[in-house]
Amino acid sequence: MNRIKMFLKELDEASVTTRKMLERVPADKFDWQPHPKSMTVKRLATHIAELPSWISMALTTDELDFADNPYEPVDVKNTDELLDYFEKSLQDGRSHLVDRYEDVLDKDWTLRNGEQVYSVEPKADVIRMSLNQVVHHRAQLGVFLRLLDIPIPGSFGPSADETDF
Repeated sequence: MNRIKMFLKELDEASVTTRKMLERVPADKFDWQPHPKSMTVKRLATHIAELPSWISMALTTDELDFADNPYEPVDVKNTDELLDYFEKSLQDGRSHLVDRYEDVLDKDWTLRNGEQVYSVEPKADVIRMSLNQVVHHRAQLGVFLRLLDIPIPGSFGPSADETDF
């Protein structure tokens, strides 16, 4: 299996659980955060929703420079908009996981803010990081939802809300 097909398989598998998790995010809790240093529910969920689009960015560009492209998160107003944003981001990422990009996976991709370079990694590593970030932040969101007493879906099997644990 080539790496593109492997990434596509991982994205497709992760998207099932991610979608179930994002469906549970109530708009009336968008501004809640468990700690002042934590993201709000809305910010965290929106970040999760946007991460599949980082695959396209990694494959079609050589860098992201925040000095030229200040980060502005999408302002979703409700859970339906959040899910729509995720589906668009997912489609964007999936559309670039095609064989013709296999040849660029070992080329460097840079994350910077002007002269300050945060990282220089092969594009394949940026894709892997994006997929890992989905899982990492989805777990954070699960904790947020648990603290709000919102039942969470299982990720790699049933959750405590889905069985008699």
